[in-house]
Amino acid sequence: MNGTRTLPTRPSDHGRKYSTPMAPPFMVSAPGKVIVFGEHAVVHGKAAMAAAISLRSYLHVTTLSKSHRTIRLCFPDIGLDHTWNIDELPWDVFGKVLKKPKYYDMVTSLDEKLVEAMRPAIEEVAPEEQGDKRRILQSAASAFLYLYLSLQQATTPAAIWVLRSTLPTSAGLGSSASVCVCIAAALLKQIHVLSGPHPDQPDEEVETQLERINRWAFVGELCIHGNPSGVDNTVSTRGKAVLFKRTDYTRPPQATPINTFPELPLLLVNTKQPRSTSTEVAKVGALKKKYPDVTEKTLDSIDQVTMSAYKLITSDSFDPKSEHNIEHLGDLFRMNHGLLVSLGVSHPKLERVRELVDYADIGWTKLTGAGGGGCAITLLKDNVDKQRIEKLQEDFEDAGYEEYKTTLGGDGVGILYPAVLKNGSEEKGGEEINLQKFLNAQGADDIERLAGVGIREKRPEWKFWRLSDAN
Repeated sequence: MNGTRTLPTRPSDHGRKYSTPMAPPFMVSAPGKVIVFGEHAVVHGKAAMAAAISLRSYLHVTTLSKSHRTIRLCFPDIGLDHTWNIDELPWDVFGKVLKKPKYYDMVTSLDEKLVEAMRPAIEEVAPEEQGDKRRILQSAASAFLYLYLSLQQATTPAAIWVLRSTLPTSAGLGSSASVCVCIAAALLKQIHVLSGPHPDQPDEEVETQLERINRWAFVGELCIHGNPSGVDNTVSTRGKAVLFKRTDYTRPPQATPINTFPELPLLLVNTKQPRSTSTEVAKVGALKKKYPDVTEKTLDSIDQVTMSAYKLITSDSFDPKSEHNIEHLGDLFRMNHGLLVSLGVSHPKLERVRELVDYADIGWTKLTGAGGGGCAITLLKDNVDKQRIEKLQEDFEDAGYEEYKTTLGGDGVGILYPAVLKNGSEEKGGEEINLQKFLNAQGADDIERLAGVGIREKRPEWKFWRLSDAN
């Protein structure tokens, strides 16, 4: 994310306005996620819990004047920058070959006819790249274009879509789902089918809006992953946390929102150790085949840890400011990690994170996700000594890890409409987060300072769909 970014102008851009007064620039943001409890056990029909984190994706949409007829997709952090001519997109596939979906439809699989009609437009993305890099860029473009064609019309205004993220990619943190939620929410906002969000919105209406966004975000995940569980986009859309279980792999998992999940301080450490989810899942499968009774009992124990955490958090007596309650939750972190270690899915680099945290005595640590590398999460104790944290950060840096101080269980998808924040600015009405300012933000810290939803401070300009029991 280094270096000043400018959006190059094309010869036809000179002398033209970018945005129109009728459609000011706006932003959408959605969080990443971590698995808090239940990794691997969930593959074998047990419960797991996932929660939102305050590392997020941010999508900025600039509507262009009527003289433009292009849609430009710019994800600079992964090197994607592509422009399509709106009038040359395969709109004619609708009506002639297939029925255009309604914005309220439940879409559970991709329409191969639309995928095929899109193919020429996707093939022209990132022609200079090869292998995995090109595949990643084209899958991101596919998710956007599939949703765009499904939800927009051929008469849609031209626009520039720029996405930035404070989430590391390929780290098991739901970065692709976060992007898909942003795209879905922005498109639904553009076609005026999202109401709110506002503080007095009835819960029934909030649920309808969230479900609408979530359904289309899942379609985006289908484009990227082929067979997603639906959990990542659900957490990213709704925020807070969900308890989920999947006993039938021909159907999406059963997800129970935990709307009362509190915001908790979290240390997230990316070991940068590459890992393969399929390899780690196969490892547990082989262990279960070799030692069925013992492995099943271990998976049952993980399930019991998950359900104990669920009962604790949803109980009327749970107080996130209670030292006793946090210690209880932390003990469950530690037990869950120990059980995962016994299944052979940890890694020396993950164990090093745990050792460093235990030595500093600042909280409770467990791996998150498939293991074998990737990330570890630490639930922090209250009033941790600042010097201990700073020393720990130095130790992580020396080990080659990336450390993020974040929060667990925050808000889901949010909208900033128009893209204006106070930011201590003396500009009348606040500071507009225009396209160039957004592009020029240098890395995650700059993005947060410019437009962040509130790690440093709560910004009332950002609006979220919140259920009454989640406020």
